[in-house]
Amino acid sequence: MVRIDLKGIAKVRSKGRTYYYAWRGGPSLRGEPGSPEFVSSYNEAIEQRRTPDRNRFRFVIADYKASKGYKKLALSTRDEWGKWLDRIAVHFGELRTAQFDRPEKIRPVIRRWRAQWVETPRTADYAMQVLSRVCAHAVELGKIARNPCEGVKRLYSNDRSEIIWTDSDLAQIRNTCSTEIAHAVDLAGHTGLRLSDLLRLSWSHVGEDAIVLTTGKSRHRREAIIPLFGTLREVLARIPKRATTILTSTKRRPWTADGFGSSFNKAKIEAGMAELDLHFNDLRGTAATKFYIAGFSMREIAETLAWEEESVEKIIRRYVGRSAAIKARIKKLEARE
Repeated sequence: MVRIDLKGIAKVRSKGRTYYYAWRGGPSLRGEPGSPEFVSSYNEAIEQRRTPDRNRFRFVIADYKASKGYKKLALSTRDEWGKWLDRIAVHFGELRTAQFDRPEKIRPVIRRWRAQWVETPRTADYAMQVLSRVCAHAVELGKIARNPCEGVKRLYSNDRSEIIWTDSDLAQIRNTCSTEIAHAVDLAGHTGLRLSDLLRLSWSHVGEDAIVLTTGKSRHRREAIIPLFGTLREVLARIPKRATTILTSTKRRPWTADGFGSSFNKAKIEAGMAELDLHFNDLRGTAATKFYIAGFSMREIAETLAWEEESVEKIIRRYVGRSAAIKARIKKLEARE
C-alpha cells in the first residue's frame, strides 16, 4: 500500500479502538489509514472545511468561534472552551442544525452525551454550559427558534443560600452588559424576587409604599410585599416604561424565560465571568444583605424572600461586615428613640 502523508489527522483511542479524525474536533474518517476510502473521506472533510455546509451544526460552532463574543472571552476561558467546542464538534458536528429545533428529539441525545461525565457532575454541567452557549448562538443566527439546552437540568446541586453577588461582581457585569440586563440585575438585587416573578412583574404591582405580587413558587398562594425603600425607588425610576411589565428586552417587549436566560448567560461570558459559580437567582442573597443594612429584621427578610430565618442569618454573618452591621443596629436604635 502506498503511504500518503495527510497532515493534521487526529488519532483517538477509546475502549480499545482507534478512531481517526480529519483534524482535532473535525469529522471522523472512514476506512483504514492509507486506504482509498480513508483518503477520500479526508479530502471530503478538507473541502467541507473550506466551504462548510451551513445547514450542519459544525457551521454554527465555527461561526461562534469567529464571533466577537467568543473573542472577547479571557484567554484562559477560550483555551478551556476550545477543548469543549472540539468535543461538541466531534459529537454533534454532522447533525443538521434543524434537528436542534426539535427539543423533544434532541434533548435525549444531549443527555446521553452529557452522561459521559455523570460521575463528575460539575464537569458535566460545564460541558452543558458550553453547548448551551453554542445553541444560543444558533438562536441568534436564526437557525433555531429556542435553545434546547434550557430544558436540561444541572446535575450538580448544592445549597446556594449563602452565595451572593458582591459589589465587584455587579460592577464587572454592568461594565459590558446591555442596559436591559443591567435593569434586571439591579431590580433583582433590590427586591430579592426570583427570576420567574421578576419577568412577570408589572408596573401595576408597584404601589405607593410597596411592590406586592403573588409568588409563582407558592402557586400564587403567598404574597411578596417589598417596601419601596430609597434605592429601590431609584432603580425603578431608571427603568423606562416600555410595556406593562417592568423589565423588557432590547426589542422593547416583555422577556421570555428562554430569551432572558440566553441573554444573561451571554452577558456573563462577555464580562469574563463564565467560570464563576454565580447564578441570576443568587442575587436574592445580595438583596438579603441590602434589606438587613436598610434595617429589616431577620424575620422580615425571611418572609420577603420565602427563606428560613437560619439561611438569612448565615448570609448576614458571612457577607455583612461588622461596620455595616453596627451601622444597621444604630439605625434601628435611633428609629426607636
